[in-house]
Amino acid sequence: MVLDAWAVLALLRGEPAGARVEQAVATGRGVASWVNLGEVFYKEVRKVGEMRARGALSQVLANIRSEEPDRDLVLAAASIKVAGGLSYADCFALATAARHRAPLLTGDPEIIANAGDVEVVDLRSAA
Repeated sequence: MVLDAWAVLALLRGEPAGARVEQAVATGRGVASWVNLGEVFYKEVRKVGEMRARGALSQVLANIRSEEPDRDLVLAAASIKVAGGLSYADCFALATAARHRAPLLTGDPEIIANAGDVEVVDLRSAA
């Protein structure tokens, strides 16, 4: 399972959709791009401060695999971005899911509407 920032934030903030994310992470097969984890970090810094955001990110990293963007992932994300309608970070989530041929867990309406061939699990129904 690939997690975008929406999914990770739902988990960290104890939102209803976070329970589904926690189940997915418990399998030990969760992965997230560092671009999306960076988005999680800056959003958490704004909400709870840097120290607590670092702690929250460490908790997440203990349970998922993080993936640094390489040339192929950057180009795949850029190719998705060309179509428009998504932030560059969202494109990394989709490109990571495509790379792993794994479903993307998200509740982000822009990703859900623009997923293309990537399987998306809409977490909003769990909210």
